[in-house]
Amino acid sequence: MSRSTTLARLANVDALRGFALFGILVVNITAFASVYYGRGVTDPAFTSLTGRLVEGLVSFVFETKFYLLFSFLFGYSFTLQMRSAERAGEPLVPRMLRRQIGLWLIGLTHAVLLFHGDILTTYAVLGVILLMLRHCSDRGAMRLAAWLIAATGLVWAALGGLQLLAGEAVDPLTVHAEAAAALAAYAGTPGTVIGAHLQELSGIWVLLGLIQAPSALAMFLCGLVAGRRRLFEQDEEARPLLRRLLRHALLIGLPGSAFYTCTSMALPGTGWEVLGLAAGILTGPFLAGGYIAAAMLLFRTTVGMRLAAVLAPAGRMALSNYLSQSLACSLIFTAYGLGLVGQLPALGVLAIAAVLYLFQLAFSAWWLRHHAYGPLEWLLRALTIAALPNWRAVPVRSA
Repeated sequence: MSRSTTLARLANVDALRGFALFGILVVNITAFASVYYGRGVTDPAFTSLTGRLVEGLVSFVFETKFYLLFSFLFGYSFTLQMRSAERAGEPLVPRMLRRQIGLWLIGLTHAVLLFHGDILTTYAVLGVILLMLRHCSDRGAMRLAAWLIAATGLVWAALGGLQLLAGEAVDPLTVHAEAAAALAAYAGTPGTVIGAHLQELSGIWVLLGLIQAPSALAMFLCGLVAGRRRLFEQDEEARPLLRRLLRHALLIGLPGSAFYTCTSMALPGTGWEVLGLAAGILTGPFLAGGYIAAAMLLFRTTVGMRLAAVLAPAGRMALSNYLSQSLACSLIFTAYGLGLVGQLPALGVLAIAAVLYLFQLAFSAWWLRHHAYGPLEWLLRALTIAALPNWRAVPVRSA
């Protein structure tokens, strides 16, 4: 395969990452807009028919799926970092440890100042675990990934069953009181916003560790195997696997996501919602795999190539875009700016996400015409290689 063809295939990885950014934004902006998000009670601002339909769309299409897609890409990109270290003739471990420490510091700052639902700190810790598992065989890595998903899903299914047997459910009065306190904090002052983040971090890190972390590590391992096999640099060889992933998404991923959505919307705060979460954990990787397969097959068509060219710049600076999404949402919904938390309907929130994402696509393309990296990508690369990389884009000279 020629070098130009290989670079085109890797550009599709950037495009896939750019696509994943939209799903991450749709889920996160909902958490910014509603103090009821994840509390087991429907937000009173989202009780209209349109609001419920939007809530169902976000739950069915985006929740518990797109962070898995991002996690897979993290594992795939890890193999690119390994090749980069080999080309540079540098030891991999010190280089990757510097990178993970930098990612953790960026994530911690993000969590305290902008969004308590930060995933970067989790990725930084899991990245060290992936570094230790890098010599694991492909079969061993996939087996461990399957066990992580299965064990996590079954634990939550057991918890849901126990909650149903005990007849326990979330107390709406307690939730409304907690939501009112959160609303006052996020709409108060910048100091109260940071205080609310610090208060919620203690609880959310437990949830990240019990829900997202095992699934994310499993997808890291899947990405590691795909990267070692250069899956996205293949063409005809990869098509049978991509089609299998699509079938699994239709037969397993979609029904599981439908159960997750129905239980979270119709029976929030009950054991059924926990059972739905368990179903989402167990089947989410299949739907995420379907998204990956559909995107990669699409990117190989004429229309898909044009779409990939639009998405790829945003994916190349995904870290900068991820944090700028949180910054924009903070300025819109918290006391850092307009303080519109709890005031906008669900459809309006989704429209803001679409406009923000389109702006990021255009801005990313403009930025990378003049710069070699996104701002935070440049910082993270500087920490990784312990040197200052090029800031300005190097012009391509014709032969």
